[in-house]
Amino acid sequence: MPIPNPIDATAARPQPHAGARVELELELPSGGAAPFDLAAAVCSHGLFMMAPNRWDPAARTLERPLRLASDRSASLLARVSAHPARPGTALLVAVHGVDALSSLDKDYILEQVRRMLRLSEEDGAAVAEFQAMHAAAREAGFGRIFRSPTLFEDMVKCILLCNCQWTRTLSMATALCELQLELQCSSSAEDFHSRTPPIREYKRKRDKRQSVRVKLETRFAEDKSEGPTLACGTSNDVTHSETNENLSSLPSCASKTGSQCDSLPSMDTSDLGLNNAPGLEDCIGDFPTPEELANLDEGFLAKRCSLGYRAKRIVMLAQGIIEGKVCPQKLEEMCQISVPVAEEASTIESAYERLNKELSAIFGFGPFTRANVLMCMGFNHTIPADTETIRHLKQVHKRESTISSVHQELDRIYGKYAPFQFLAYWFELWGFYDKQFGKISDMEPSNYRLFTASHLKKAKKKKKKAGLDS
Repeated sequence: MPIPNPIDATAARPQPHAGARVELELELPSGGAAPFDLAAAVCSHGLFMMAPNRWDPAARTLERPLRLASDRSASLLARVSAHPARPGTALLVAVHGVDALSSLDKDYILEQVRRMLRLSEEDGAAVAEFQAMHAAAREAGFGRIFRSPTLFEDMVKCILLCNCQWTRTLSMATALCELQLELQCSSSAEDFHSRTPPIREYKRKRDKRQSVRVKLETRFAEDKSEGPTLACGTSNDVTHSETNENLSSLPSCASKTGSQCDSLPSMDTSDLGLNNAPGLEDCIGDFPTPEELANLDEGFLAKRCSLGYRAKRIVMLAQGIIEGKVCPQKLEEMCQISVPVAEEASTIESAYERLNKELSAIFGFGPFTRANVLMCMGFNHTIPADTETIRHLKQVHKRESTISSVHQELDRIYGKYAPFQFLAYWFELWGFYDKQFGKISDMEPSNYRLFTASHLKKAKKKKKKAGLDS
């Protein structure tokens, strides 16, 4: 991978010494009055299991590539851990492969960590307010829901969560990161295209100039083997003509799509700072940016990453951002201005509706996808509901409901926690998973594929059998 061209001399990245482990350590206050629990903040939503995130249960660290402000096409691997001297009040961010960075790059890396772990003053105030009304959450250190370094990554991953099994969601996220690494390691788009067998070419007009876009068919076949879903739930996020896959946030076990690592050409990842990172030597790229996805052919992307109909939505989202039709920064600014913690519920709902309307104008963003994106943006008064929500209410609360009536039941159960209904619901649901699968923060990444409804049923049967045997 070529070394990025910095915008100023201070941003230049020095070459690591051969055989030496080079890294730069940055300190980040965790903020808030209560002690900060890194494991609780990271292992709080399925997003933390999706590439390129990697939680090390033994070391209690989070590792992933993060972008540089001086060159958004460049990434460096960062490791986030509790500060050894101040474990409850500060974090240590170790950036691999460099011993110096510009202040601009340092600030941007820390800002990405703040966003993932929700470390802003507003986030801290919201956590404190929720924990004041929920003693069990306060005792568990629960209140921060993990998200991505950027809103764009959250938006794409919310698309990946819809209408398929959890195992396939994990595989799609991994494949996108592998593709990003291959794109980044290519000297040019033409070089990347030349290594991918083309079937046919066609021309399209874009803006006011004619450009040639190559439609690529690859050796990577889309894996269509899917297991049955948790329940026959449906979503308004997709029409029947686009897919017959069902929706569940905790899907049943699907056939393993497998990693594309073995099929990729050998790549030099030294400039990512990956070579000295334990357990992350293979197939780690960053999550692709809008710039990296906007010019890809959707047919190629669908096959390369097994995205199916989602490829069109992702490419159109990336193109919308590049063309200025969608502005993630504007959306986040609307959220920050409109949602102070102490505001009345009506004001929060009004801000939610304004942003919901903005998101609804984006192709393919149905109710479930929008609800998840808005949760990632900090709105906790609305619960993204699907068939897993229905199962949870029936099993835990003995409440029968349907997709059309589930929100009424949710209001009856969690309305007392307004404006934090989602946090109360998620604390309960995530705690249920913790009991069924074992402590999630102790789970090895290789077992994330077992985090499915079919294995949930197996775990329940084992517990029931153990109870009978005793």
